[in-house]
Amino acid sequence: MSVQERLTDDLKTAMKARDELTRDVVRLMLSGIKNAEIEKRGAVDDAVVTDVLSRMVRQYRESIVAFRDGGREEAAVKEEAELAIVMRYLPEQLGADEIRALVSAAAAEVGASGPSDRGKVMKVLMPRLRGRADGSVVNNIVGELLESLVS
Repeated sequence: MSVQERLTDDLKTAMKARDELTRDVVRLMLSGIKNAEIEKRGAVDDAVVTDVLSRMVRQYRESIVAFRDGGREEAAVKEEAELAIVMRYLPEQLGADEIRALVSAAAAEVGASGPSDRGKVMKVLMPRLRGRADGSVVNNIVGELLESLVS
C-alpha cells in the first residue's frame, strides 16, 4: 500500500472517528502531495511523497522553535501534535550512531579530508538518508566528523 493510499484510508477513518486534528493534518499532507503532482504534471511515487512530508516536518520543527521563542507554548504543543501525525508516514528515523556510521562511509567514499569537503559528503549522503534523518542533524554530524579529520 502506497503512502497516498494510507493517507486516504486514514482520512476516512479520522472523519468517521471525528478526529479533527488527524483529519486536518492528513488533508494538509494530501494537499501538499497534490501540489507536487500538479508541479510534476502527473502521478508521483513514494520518493516524492517522502520529500513532501520531509519538507513539512522541517517546517513544523521551525515553527515549533519560533512559537517557543515567542512565548506561545500552546501553539508549539499543537504543532508538536501535528508533527507526530506527519512522522507516522515517514520511514523510521535513524539514530545518531547510525547516521555517524553512514557519514563515515560517505566521507571515505569521496575521500574527504576536512571541512571544505562538506558539500561532497552531503551530496552523496542525503539521497541515501531521504526521509530517514533530519538534514540539520546530518549536517551537524558531517561537520563534527570533518573537523575531527583535521585535528
